[in-house]
Amino acid sequence: MSDAEPSKGPATWRIITAAVLDFFTAFFVLGFLVATIVGGRTSNGFELTGWRALLLFALIVVYFVIFNRYLGGTIWKRILRAQR
Repeated sequence: MSDAEPSKGPATWRIITAAVLDFFTAFFVLGFLVATIVGGRTSNGFELTGWRALLLFALIVVYFVIFNRYLGGTIWKRILRAQR
């Protein structure tokens, strides 16, 4: 039997902070992208309703899946070193 301690993962605050920052980053960047391409830009930013809002939601889900599964973690997880 080994007396070695299992390695500790990242701090919980790093994981939560990374998730929140990733969501806001994806929301604003992808929101502006969708609004610019399909319409919805306003003088104050963007306003997406109906299928445009569903498209944004789907792209946010794709962002998290692609980055976590294939690219080794999302942008903020890498910056905050919150990968497990």
